[in-house]
Amino acid sequence: MNWQESDAVLFDLDGVLTPTADVHMHAWEQMFTDFLSARGERPYETGDYFAYIDGKPRYDGVRSFLQSRSIDLPEGEPSDAVDRETVCGLGNRKDELFSVILAEEGVEPYPGSVRYLDELAERRTKVAVVSSSRNAPAVLAAAGIADRFEVVVDGRVAAEQHLHGKPSPETFQFAARQLGSDSAHSVVVEDALSGVAAGKDGAFGLVIGVDRGAGADALRDAGADIVVSDLGELIQ
Repeated sequence: MNWQESDAVLFDLDGVLTPTADVHMHAWEQMFTDFLSARGERPYETGDYFAYIDGKPRYDGVRSFLQSRSIDLPEGEPSDAVDRETVCGLGNRKDELFSVILAEEGVEPYPGSVRYLDELAERRTKVAVVSSSRNAPAVLAAAGIADRFEVVVDGRVAAEQHLHGKPSPETFQFAARQLGSDSAHSVVVEDALSGVAAGKDGAFGLVIGVDRGAGADALRDAGADIVVSDLGELIQ
């Protein structure tokens, strides 16, 4: 499918529209570095983020990373305090760190992504944000682009609608339906391998990978039809 002929474009948020992937990476690194150090475990590495965490719902990211290190923790409850050593407690600790870092550093959208949104608006193409993060509305507001999106499917919406998170395609499929489109006529734009895999598995018309560190070859292997380093490259 020619991306210019699509009915809808479905964007991941962090690393695609805003550089908040860096904030997430920083928060994950700080949380897991402290956790591993206290246990005398092998230190956290940047590659761990892309291999086990990137694009996944928060608790899934915790589970995936812990499994990679053969660390077994109780699941806990979403209400767990941030000092609990449970899957939910660690996930909540990361979320708290993210909020602190975001408040301190702020966020600006990628200029190329804004130009691409402008072009889609001129063509009256419907757009949605599909993010695993429950912080998506706050990030969109902080970046000044919340009013550009008719539909935002974030972690809270996924939970309310009982949708599986990425790499399942369910959140993207739900967003397409909310825009009055379907998978075949929608474009998925993702920087995470799990999100690209979701686009491929959902049989979307086109999957665009944005290489912010995952690697162009890895994105193609995961199912991206096109890989760019910035969405401004799509403007003709």
